[in-house]
Amino acid sequence: MSDQSCHTFQTKLLHHKHKTDPATGAVSVPMHLSSTFHQDDIDQFGKYDYARSANPTREALEQQIADLEGGCRGFAFASGMAAISTSFLLLSQGDHMIISEDVYGGTFRMVTQVLSRLGITHTFVDMTDLSAVEKAIQPNTKAFYIETPSNPLLKVTDIQAVSELAKEVGALTFVDNTFLTPALQQPLSIGADIVLHSATKFLAGHSDVVAGLAVVKDEELAERLYFLQNSFGAVLGVQDCWLLMRGLKTLYVRLRHSAEAAGKLADYLNGHPLVKKVHYPGLKEHPGYFVQRSQAEGPGAVFSFELESEQLVRPLTSNLQIPVLAVSLGAVESILSYPAKMSHAAMPEEERRKRGISNTLFRFSAGLEDPEDLIADFEFALAQSTIHTLAR
Repeated sequence: MSDQSCHTFQTKLLHHKHKTDPATGAVSVPMHLSSTFHQDDIDQFGKYDYARSANPTREALEQQIADLEGGCRGFAFASGMAAISTSFLLLSQGDHMIISEDVYGGTFRMVTQVLSRLGITHTFVDMTDLSAVEKAIQPNTKAFYIETPSNPLLKVTDIQAVSELAKEVGALTFVDNTFLTPALQQPLSIGADIVLHSATKFLAGHSDVVAGLAVVKDEELAERLYFLQNSFGAVLGVQDCWLLMRGLKTLYVRLRHSAEAAGKLADYLNGHPLVKKVHYPGLKEHPGYFVQRSQAEGPGAVFSFELESEQLVRPLTSNLQIPVLAVSLGAVESILSYPAKMSHAAMPEEERRKRGISNTLFRFSAGLEDPEDLIADFEFALAQSTIHTLAR
């Protein structure tokens, strides 16, 4: 019998400890819907007692994501923000954190409006500039929070370099790995302490689950995070755990197709006269191109682009037929988002402008459509945008 630890990532998605149910032989993990569990004795409890603390179905998911990320333990939460927020509770009053400047709007809101009330301070930094990161370190810096590629400008941070800075001052390194997933990037292997996911996105992949995951590589840290998960209680429900595990089975093939489609569309838009700039680490002119290649298996399936004029925004969205215009990303259908009013609406306009998140910026997540159909759709919509602009 082959050693499952030697399997490739693609095979691990399907063949792991929970691929069959030992009691029945079922090839799908059972949904244990029970909220509580019978105990044979008042002095000796079994492994499970109350579903907030542990549930066999959630445990299967948590073990799988830990294995895929190369960590010692995983944790499933009710949303990506529940995973991030609970992990932030590892910090205490008086602690300071350094965080990617163009971070997801929900994370920005949590840091600036919630953690700040708890006496946890922060400094936003362009994480691509290591000297700026180093200058931001304070005596009480306890965490470095990285999004790479960042949301929505796709900036690439050198995870290993920042992690080394963190270790020098005894701080933790958090990495939001939502855009790339462990299929393309495994931050724990290059220095990170905690990996976070909005599993709503590529991991689940079908726009039908809201979920968050966290993985750690250190047993002591795992115990601390488990205490917080159990205390705070924002755990993922059993049915969503099952759906997420089903989505994981096709992650490799979905992400491979979507990344290829994103690359083709990014190339097309990069040469279009109505597009001012494309932010995608798969383009050679992207400033993080070589760092991305050194720490990840690919550039991913998400990019952003800026139109030449704000007058083109509404005509573009009105004429595109294929992408869903919506919040979120990482689904089987392509999703076009408008960060200024969607993912980053929680960020004040002045803060958005400081970070380069303009009113002409769109974020695009490629789905499973034929990339040639996507290109044709954009070609038509941009042509109509030109006509609309000239007619004004």
